Amino acid sequence: MSRQKRWGHSGWQRALLPLMAMMVMAAALLGSAREVQAYNTPWGKGLSRPEDLVISLATFSPGDQIPQWFGHTALVVEDRRFNTSRLYNYGMFSFGDGMLMNFAMGRLLFWVAPAPVAPTYQFYIAEDRDVRVIELNLPPETRAEVAAFLADNVRPENREYLYHHYDDNCATRVRDIIDRSVGGQFNDAFDQADSLTLRGHTRRHSQHLKPMDWLLMFLMNNEIDRPIAIWDAMFLPEVLEEAVLDFEYVDEEGNTQPLALRTHRVFESSRAPTPETPATHWPFWAGVGVLLGALSTLLGWRASRHPGRRGPRVVFGLVLGAVAGVFGLVGTGLFVMAAMTDHTVTYWNLNLLLANPLTLLGAFFALRVAFGSEGSRGGLRLIWRALAALAILGLLAQLVGLIWPTIFQNMLLPLALLLPWVLGAAAGVEFACRRRQAA
Repeated sequence: MSRQKRWGHSGWQRALLPLMAMMVMAAALLGSAREVQAYNTPWGKGLSRPEDLVISLATFSPGDQIPQWFGHTALVVEDRRFNTSRLYNYGMFSFGDGMLMNFAMGRLLFWVAPAPVAPTYQFYIAEDRDVRVIELNLPPETRAEVAAFLADNVRPENREYLYHHYDDNCATRVRDIIDRSVGGQFNDAFDQADSLTLRGHTRRHSQHLKPMDWLLMFLMNNEIDRPIAIWDAMFLPEVLEEAVLDFEYVDEEGNTQPLALRTHRVFESSRAPTPETPATHWPFWAGVGVLLGALSTLLGWRASRHPGRRGPRVVFGLVLGAVAGVFGLVGTGLFVMAAMTDHTVTYWNLNLLLANPLTLLGAFFALRVAFGSEGSRGGLRLIWRALAALAILGLLAQLVGLIWPTIFQNMLLPLALLLPWVLGAAAGVEFACRRRQAA
């Protein structure tokens, strides 16, 4: 019988998923909140013999929810003499008061917590996510050091860290522990250039949902477009796992050892694997942008052809106001993040040339015109001329970046959608306002 059949995908597992999730989370939270449970393990109390300890890397494939798109990883410590094990999870955070504000401000604290191994695996199995385990080939004394470090790291005074999606997350914390266990050789081995940027790796995991993929690419600046090493790509659990499988190190006796001693697939998901490369979505977004731009131009032209009729003017103003309102809110959100938060990945973002608070103001003026404000026409025209000029400047910035790589920001998806729409909307405003004045 296959492992997938043995674990199964039966209805009762699906029905019990919320309960299982709460049980696993509660166990992990209780384990980290109470010191006695956090490090009351044989290795935490110095009772384990090094030769009895096993250190393993557990990797969980991506799930359905946005925080799960990038997968997860953890370290597992087992003492075979005491028949005791713990899974050390660096992905814990609180849903309590202030969580949303801290996340929005880029100041969200994560922490490491111990959890029971089998229930944790069962939680991921119930979500139809791969559970893969690699036993690490480390000397006994090193295993004891790693286990002792983890037991100490979950103490309340040590457990917290400031989360960063690319630089400091559940996978990079585990990566750094592995690197220390082999004397820095892990870092040295994967210092060579990676084939993708952080943007490319992000899109591999987000491209299945086009609107969210577009939004993420709009919000992030050129920090994620710079060349990176494979080491940097290990913010992704599956890249870390591949590196561990490929890595060999030189031990204290001068012998070359594989880091992966043995592998074990606890459960195989029925999901499709994560694509190796990001998809080409810009033609889709260019098509949407051209349609929106053409619609705006057509409605503006139609309003100009019937200056005495209220209907065409209302339709033009409402459509322009609605679309500009959506993009204006997104652009204003980016502006606030870039100006007021610790999300450095939003700073000096060139996509603000394509959608910004001025876009939101343009939506407001469009709605005023729709409801008969003749005095708003001049302001509407001025705003959309400015927005068109900024969008063209954004295109020029992209072209300059292709020549000058140090300032390059990949704006392809935002440009594909927003440039034709902004230019089409500006043309529609020109039609409506010019013809109205002439009448």
